[in-house]
Amino acid sequence: MDEWTHDGLRSVNNGLRNQVNDILDAYEQHQARVVEAYRQLETIRVQATSPDQLVVVTVDAQGVLSDVALTMAAMRTTPEQLGRSITEATQAAARAAQQRAEALIAETSAAADDMPDLPDIVPDAPSLRDIRAAFREAGETRAGD
Repeated sequence: MDEWTHDGLRSVNNGLRNQVNDILDAYEQHQARVVEAYRQLETIRVQATSPDQLVVVTVDAQGVLSDVALTMAAMRTTPEQLGRSITEATQAAARAAQQRAEALIAETSAAADDMPDLPDIVPDAPSLRDIRAAFREAGETRAGD
């Protein structure tokens, strides 16, 4: 192999190495974003007040009730009305928590979709986008059950 061919191969190899390193760097940055997103999901707390202003509830990102505060007016209502107020406030808080969590996850997923993929530099390499899409579809299928 002559020197020109050797130098050309070395140059191509260095270019590929740089591209792979860029992909690895992007994935490391994305991994840090995912860790931060999960940390934020763990800290989500949403409050909602019942339409009749009798109850204020707090839920976490999964919609699990963590606190209930009753107003003085709640003590003068019927148990049935109080139950409805708690239910309405909890449902509103759970919907808001779900929307926050979905927005956070969508933001992280969108960033992943913008990252370079292996087939971009190596033809016929497995696509990480396809793998993410398969996981996303599997999650949607489970959620629909």
